[in-house]
Amino acid sequence: MRRHPLFGLALAAGGALALTPDTLFMRWSGLSGVQMLAWRGLLMGALLLVIWAVTSRAPRAELRQLASRPGIAVALFHFLNATFFSLGIAAAPVAVVLIAVATVPVFAAIFSWLLMGEPTRPATWVTIAVVLGGIALAVFGKDAQGIGLNAAALLGALAGLGVAVMLALTFVTLRAHGGVPILPAIGGGAFLSGLFGMALSGGPAALGGEALWAIWIAGGVILPVSFFALSLASRYTHASNVSLLMLLETVLGPAWVWLGTGERPTPQMVLGGTVVVVSLAVYLVHTGRRRMRAAA
Repeated sequence: MRRHPLFGLALAAGGALALTPDTLFMRWSGLSGVQMLAWRGLLMGALLLVIWAVTSRAPRAELRQLASRPGIAVALFHFLNATFFSLGIAAAPVAVVLIAVATVPVFAAIFSWLLMGEPTRPATWVTIAVVLGGIALAVFGKDAQGIGLNAAALLGALAGLGVAVMLALTFVTLRAHGGVPILPAIGGGAFLSGLFGMALSGGPAALGGEALWAIWIAGGVILPVSFFALSLASRYTHASNVSLLMLLETVLGPAWVWLGTGERPTPQMVLGGTVVVVSLAVYLVHTGRRRMRAAA
């Protein structure tokens, strides 16, 4: 089955779909940003580190790789990614955060150019301009009261862009340094973010809530399952296909939150998100076809 051409696509689609209700469970938890950061980081980090300890065939060698500059960088990038995401979701509309997070492919193209010398084609720069325009529309578009700037949306967009930058740096670093062990690097970064969130919240006694089950599902089930599936899918299908399917979170994530909590995106957010998703989809499909022609 793993040799079937559709295996990687099916795995990526499953991982992307599993990730889409993540923000709904975060909203249901009713926790603050630092509390969510603590629970998500500790649960996901502990699970990934346990899986690595049980399955690793060369733990000492992988620990040496983890202690290298690229290994430490990947852990740091995931630490910041987790921090930006939890704080952004707590402070801003889900839709605008996910719209900004969807920019990972264009940031990956920029960092591949800056750090690895890979050429950045004009289509990439055009896509960047259109995507930034869509984000600006979501953030600065006037609402029903005639307000031209939503401060919470602006904060969410900045947090989402921070997440996108960290994810892009993670992907590029892992691509440039294939020896970095993924499970302990990401698991370690996640666990450190959990400890950081716990410290900011005031310690273990301050992590209580009325709906902890929701954050336990998000941190202990949704995140590990989805990220494992997406990471494994990259071995069986092109990264552009994985990135394209991850746009499902940008589309379905706000819809789940709307259905589950009544948090409805503004028309400007819907329009801006549509601009971002469509432009990125066209860019990723175009890039995938160009690479297929080059490999033929």
